[in-house]
Amino acid sequence: MREEQWHTAASVLKALASFGPEAASALDVVRPLADAQDVTVRAAATAALWELEGDAAGVVPRLVELLDTHADDEAAAALGRIGPAAAPALPHLRKMLTAGYEWTRVHAAAALWDIGGDAEAPAVVETLLTAWAENDSTSNHVLACLNRMGPAARPALPRVREELTLLRRSGRFRSIPHDEDLLAACRSVTARI
Repeated sequence: MREEQWHTAASVLKALASFGPEAASALDVVRPLADAQDVTVRAAATAALWELEGDAAGVVPRLVELLDTHADDEAAAALGRIGPAAAPALPHLRKMLTAGYEWTRVHAAAALWDIGGDAEAPAVVETLLTAWAENDSTSNHVLACLNRMGPAARPALPRVREELTLLRRSGRFRSIPHDEDLLAACRSVTARI
């Protein structure tokens, strides 16, 4: 932080967060970073606060503010991990479903599902399928959410089955391991639905 190496600081915060409550001894260092000038550090610190102490009431308002920044994907992911306790974020996430950038819509839809569950399923499925059609690089994220949705993702089944029949599947990286992961994700979704 003293050297203003924000990217490194954010990576360190993410590593701390991965330890969960076992890294609670670092809270005195993490808390002030949730107010850092750098948005990336602020997002990582806020997500770390959730993972280290689990205080939804303390982090949800901060994460909602971060939804209006370039760290919206990290904020949405953290809100999704919080789950139903992040319900105050639902109105903002619903607005994000109309964003011009498909990745923003994918991250918002996934968080919406993780927080709101079945009540949000129709909007989530529609948003995910539209984003996937616009940008096939979103497929892994879309499939991960559809897999979590289980039977609620039934309207997406034709598109998932279609993906299995393609000779050249979608996805962000064109490699054999990536393609195998994509196939496994499609099969998992079809099996769960």
